[in-house]
Amino acid sequence: MSGIPSAWQQAADCLAEAGCETVFGLPTDEPGLLDAADAHPKLRAVGVRGHRAGACMAIGHAVVTSRPVVLALGAGPPFGDAVTALIEADSVCAPIVVVTTRIPADGLGRGGFQDVDQAALATAFTSTYLRVQDAGTLTWALRRAVHMSLNGRPGVSVVEVAQEAIEAAVPAAVPADGPAANGPVRRLRSVPEEAELRRAARLLAAAERPLLLLGGGARAAAAGPAALALAERWGAPVMTTAAGRGTVPENHPLVCGSVGLYATPPLDSVQCGADTVLAVGTRLEETARMGWDTLESVRLVQIDCDPAAFGGGVAEPAAALLGDGEATLARLTPLLPEPSPEGTDWLRTVARARRTAWLSWSAEGDRAGSPARTALHALAGLFPDATTVHDNGMNDIWSYHWPVHQVGPRGRTVVPGEQTMLGFGAGAAPGVALAAEGRPTVVVCGDGGVEMGLDALPTAAELGLGIVLVVFDNQGYGWPRLLRQELGAPAGLTRFARPLPVDDVVRGLGGQAESPDGVDEIPAALRRAREAAASGRIALVRIRVPDDDVPPGIRRLFLAAGQAPGDAS
Repeated sequence: MSGIPSAWQQAADCLAEAGCETVFGLPTDEPGLLDAADAHPKLRAVGVRGHRAGACMAIGHAVVTSRPVVLALGAGPPFGDAVTALIEADSVCAPIVVVTTRIPADGLGRGGFQDVDQAALATAFTSTYLRVQDAGTLTWALRRAVHMSLNGRPGVSVVEVAQEAIEAAVPAAVPADGPAANGPVRRLRSVPEEAELRRAARLLAAAERPLLLLGGGARAAAAGPAALALAERWGAPVMTTAAGRGTVPENHPLVCGSVGLYATPPLDSVQCGADTVLAVGTRLEETARMGWDTLESVRLVQIDCDPAAFGGGVAEPAAALLGDGEATLARLTPLLPEPSPEGTDWLRTVARARRTAWLSWSAEGDRAGSPARTALHALAGLFPDATTVHDNGMNDIWSYHWPVHQVGPRGRTVVPGEQTMLGFGAGAAPGVALAAEGRPTVVVCGDGGVEMGLDALPTAAELGLGIVLVVFDNQGYGWPRLLRQELGAPAGLTRFARPLPVDDVVRGLGGQAESPDGVDEIPAALRRAREAAASGRIALVRIRVPDDDVPPGIRRLFLAAGQAPGDAS
């Protein structure tokens, strides 16, 4: 590792020992952490083309693996460039360790080159910001940052390494059997006291119309089997937030899609009809509450590893269970009474709503000819084993609606958090694909989103990551255009006069791009895209979508026009 400062070599050793495997970043002027990771036998270094793109890749990788991922940044503009994505990382609770540098002390506050108060910027997305002033505290800070990224509410930790610490002589390594040789940092799990569990069980047992709601924290805790066991015993339908999708297979008869903005008619009646909600691993953010007018009046029981989750999105819960989602559900289930053999009127009502939604919105029932829905229905058959990476434009929001898009037992999904940054899908996809374990990676986004995430594609091509980009093209920004038209406001700026030649970029990177001519050609184009991606090439399928193809959640909550075409409610 000639030419790499010994401080960065020690940092690479420490991060590998702590359980990190991947470091994303841009090369710096002088060899740094990324170079040390590249030379380390237990680390993988991924060079990226933009700091924001690197942060998105780190999010995708961390969400899929549930392990801490390292983002190597430099002082000043590199750190600032990554902030947008790091705010999203905080929102989605991705365990990320940011390692950045600081200019020499004699330049602080005196016009030093690239002097930026990074700690002030970081207040928006982290509660753990550690400064390393001398080399003796480097390994302590890194290991603590990994611990803080994983435990409690997972998220972003930052370690700022002063230039003086990088240049100083590194203390002798601690012997292999010493206190530093602790192995990978573990995610700590706890459960509430027995009395609290029994009190919560009594509240749940009194429910007439129960609902189990799973958020991103439930998925991160791998709580799916425990959640289904409780739902079956409690006699409760299961719904998820957007981030909670994939916790349980959506072909299970109790699973009724997502809540709030992403509830598919008539399944919004399930959320609004519940009198008792058990919410696991969700802070009940705004998109989850949209259209759920009865939420403030239900009996709410919450399970979360973060005490700040209680009483935030809604009023204080009737019971707050502080603990790991999977372990707490497993302890709570046997405290509930056995289910009635003949079922309940509530479950029969839920089953009817679920069947109606299926008949109206699944591939078998949807005959409206929507290009976006046709593509999503085809994806279900062609990519049942894919990890789908979502963006958050307008037409791509169809992919948040069950059963237009269904996450089956073999599928996974990665979504942006409550910040819903455009460009997340293409940006996160290489990080997801690196962790995909042979699964296809499919991005569902709009034409605006793919342009914002364009700088992630060269990394995917260099690494031979076969990624399928399904781009719903409405010639600009569909959501603001829709709302402006509803208000009678000017919408001209929402249309692209000169779209970026994304298709040519994909072809220039050795991939393929095509635009199906009509809805009947979409399945064949997606089949060819899967074949190209299987050979390690990027494949883009551009699908033209009309302005009036509006997802039901947006139409229900933001427009006065009434129901969407095919709406069953």
